[in-house]
Amino acid sequence: MDLSLTDEQRMWRSTAREFLDKEVVPFRAEWDRRESVDTAIIPRLGEMGFFGLTIPEEYGGLGGDYITYCIGMEELGRADSSVRGIVSVSMGLFGKIVLSHGTEEQKQQWLPGIAAGTTIGCFGLTEADSGSDPGSLATRAVKDGTDWVITGSKMFITNGSWADVCVVFARTGGPGPKGISAFLVPTEAKGFQRTEIHGKLGLRGQVTSELAFDDVRVPAGALLGQEGQGFSIAMHSLDKGRVSVGAGCTGIIAGCLDAMVDYAKERHQFGRPLASFQLIQEMISETSVECDAARLLTWRAADLVERDQPFTVEASKAKYYASEAAVRAANRAIQLFGGYGYVDEYPVQKYMRDARVMTLYEGTSQIQKLLIGRAETGVSAFL
Repeated sequence: MDLSLTDEQRMWRSTAREFLDKEVVPFRAEWDRRESVDTAIIPRLGEMGFFGLTIPEEYGGLGGDYITYCIGMEELGRADSSVRGIVSVSMGLFGKIVLSHGTEEQKQQWLPGIAAGTTIGCFGLTEADSGSDPGSLATRAVKDGTDWVITGSKMFITNGSWADVCVVFARTGGPGPKGISAFLVPTEAKGFQRTEIHGKLGLRGQVTSELAFDDVRVPAGALLGQEGQGFSIAMHSLDKGRVSVGAGCTGIIAGCLDAMVDYAKERHQFGRPLASFQLIQEMISETSVECDAARLLTWRAADLVERDQPFTVEASKAKYYASEAAVRAANRAIQLFGGYGYVDEYPVQKYMRDARVMTLYEGTSQIQKLLIGRAETGVSAFL
């Protein structure tokens, strides 16, 4: 489904897919088993431009529009969602938060490395006791002279153990969202500790970590935005992050569809290809329609971002629909493959495991429903 893509966007999609089919797809099962991608792929992704999408050329990026960005995230999701997560968090959450809210000095310090894939960023919001309720986070930053001293911990942080820098959300004031500020914290800072989380169901190739801050001292220049703006900065960043997740989930659906079609034409039962059976075509057609719907919802949100129009609700709809549809698509794919779908000789079981977390992070499906419901009714179901 090309719609009205430009020649440049079609070329980018073709180039991205060719690269990923050669450099990522053949190794994704191995990376999944060992719970780590080969980190040598990260600078290669930088050379290809994945980390530079939508980052202005003056900071080392490719520039480009949000539809092109979504195409890149979709192709990464189709190839390996673990790799997409590395890019999406470093460039999408960290890079765009600096681009949108950082000082010129902060942009010059961090964005060229992010765009090149030589610097990795992470996003430190979630805590063990505050996931869907980030306004209750407990990590604290206290003024000491002109410095800030950060104490606390973060949980389930993508890129945490590989990152060079983390945007850390910490309480600088009273309870609630208005007491939260954001800081750019180099991971080499004294007192910054990282512990990898193993045994994940999916996204096994990307590193996920617990972060601990034991009196981590940062200068005044590490403050991102103004004091007390941290919560609004985080929410704005997550809105854009949901567009990325929607695109990545569209990639999972597209990958499931490709796998289903290929296998249904190759596999024979009762003397005929699976593709000739009505109920097999039903599963394929449902997946095809949901792939188009997820892509269109995501591109609508991306178009609003590009035109600097409000997009929060559209991003929630895209993220909610695409993530749930990805789980359904992977489930159908496993059903079509039968027993072969249950082993990692084929990619569909990995698609299922990777898709499942998409309904959880960057706002659960239930949170998205509350955001959409609030927009429709004007009544907040949040406390």
